[in-house]
Amino acid sequence: MEFSEWYSEILERAEIYDVRYPIKGCGVYLPYGFKIRKYTFEILSKLLDESGHEQVLFPLLIPETLLAKEGEHIKGFEDEVYWVTHGGKTPLDVKLALRPTSETAIYYMLKLWVKVHTDLPIKLYQIVNTFRYETKHTRPLIRLREIMTFKEAHTAHATKEEAEKQVKEAIEIYKKFFDTLGIPYLIIKRPEWDKFPGADYTIAFDTIFPDGRAIQIGTVHNLGQHFSKTFEIEFETPTGDKDYAYQTCYGISDRAIASIIAIHGDEKGLKLPPVVAPIQVVIIPLIFKGKEEMVINKAKEVAERLKEYRVHIDDRDIRPGKKYYDWEIKGVPLRVDIGPRDMEEGKITLVRRDTGEKIVIEESELENKVREILEDISRRLKESAKERFKKSITICDVEEAKEMLEKKRGIILVPYDNSIYKEELEEKVDAKVLGETEYEGKKYIAIAKTY
Repeated sequence: MEFSEWYSEILERAEIYDVRYPIKGCGVYLPYGFKIRKYTFEILSKLLDESGHEQVLFPLLIPETLLAKEGEHIKGFEDEVYWVTHGGKTPLDVKLALRPTSETAIYYMLKLWVKVHTDLPIKLYQIVNTFRYETKHTRPLIRLREIMTFKEAHTAHATKEEAEKQVKEAIEIYKKFFDTLGIPYLIIKRPEWDKFPGADYTIAFDTIFPDGRAIQIGTVHNLGQHFSKTFEIEFETPTGDKDYAYQTCYGISDRAIASIIAIHGDEKGLKLPPVVAPIQVVIIPLIFKGKEEMVINKAKEVAERLKEYRVHIDDRDIRPGKKYYDWEIKGVPLRVDIGPRDMEEGKITLVRRDTGEKIVIEESELENKVREILEDISRRLKESAKERFKKSITICDVEEAKEMLEKKRGIILVPYDNSIYKEELEEKVDAKVLGETEYEGKKYIAIAKTY
């Protein structure tokens, strides 16, 4: 099955996301998918909170006058903005944009909040929806018109050095986040022609999907004083002089969820890392006539012993095989089978989703064994994904790049050469130039077919 077909099918069968909403590029997170989203972004929020960021919430609507204030920035989004032109039946004096991103909205307020150097640094983030009139082929959770989950962080600093340090901190936060999810990546500095509008430079995290296409899953931007000069985010320095704030911003979207699904899944369905699985352990009571109550009570006892995890008892009145099938599709990391025979012998059967291995244990081993297996599943998913990722990277000369992309896909690394590192290179190789990266201690230009 082609990846795109598998991906669409799994979103439906695993009850993650419903694409049938009557607006192109918009869909509905179903309860199971929403929980994956919730647990995923809780990890990111925790990392941000621990590093001194504070969560905020800014308005969705941005006046056209505010959005247009930063010319280079709006030019980068002008073809993608949704506009509100009426309040009821009354035309608005000033059109309102549905935020494509929040720089202009947040920086307007920063001007009001920043007066002296002691007001800095400011490190804010929000997790919101954003809107972009995407004209390319939309894909659920990958390329949307309503990006339903957009974590954007915005910081302001008193010096250039502090902003540079913040960029490095943001990169470390993202590394921890994607490492926790078991998602492999390359860290790539975007070319000058493809950096974020208004940024001094952009650093991106890119991974590779099973169809060999690269996908950008996170970005970090050093904004310098570009926006602070436009929005007059000015402060008094310790010496009494005036200076403009140095800023950074960085974002991650629903593509993090798409990456979990795409990178870890297999022909049977999802394979979820335990840390984000809505159900970490599913208990299947194997009901036999006359022993129903005994088995159900044992299932409840096991669930109580495992209450530190997200546990579900599947007591539906259907065949066990159908239950197994359902939970395989949904990627539940560990299954516990409980039947009368095992109970008589004081045993419990555990089944791993990642390897399919059946493990029969003594009842007394339950807690320790479940913990050990879930940790091993996390480790193996990460290692397996990293191994596949490495196999999808090819090092070759630029003359071979186009042929290799047609033959193998993945990310092509060509030795860095300033004379070829130009936008025209994209035409030559018929692919996107992702930018500069270091790989195994050497500098390369990364090229790939992308989403």
